[in-house]
Amino acid sequence: MSITSAATLATLHRSGPRRITDLAVIEGVTQPAMTVLVRVMEESGLVERRGDASDKRVTLVWLTEAGASYVQTRRQAGVDAFARLIDELADDEVEALVAALPALAHLAELESQDREGPKR
Repeated sequence: MSITSAATLATLHRSGPRRITDLAVIEGVTQPAMTVLVRVMEESGLVERRGDASDKRVTLVWLTEAGASYVQTRRQAGVDAFARLIDELADDEVEALVAALPALAHLAELESQDREGPKR
């Protein structure tokens, strides 16, 4: 799976259903490229398109159960990899990481807000 596909699935997992145009902006690709990407992920059963209940002219991309499972499996693999590496650090290095966690969480929140903008 491409990095853009995985990132798009993660965006849908975090923020919920989105328009293709919104996803294109968030992921930094053209709208036609995102349309193709969504079509491929739809054919793979990872996403589906549904009408927007509040605006019948709009189609939203929704994460399917299989798509959510894929995102969760990838995230858990990352957690497991970091846990193995952290186990190899000295105690003072682990303490430094723990002390940095609030600032890192805040950075991640700021990046997410900047990247994804407000929900629609």
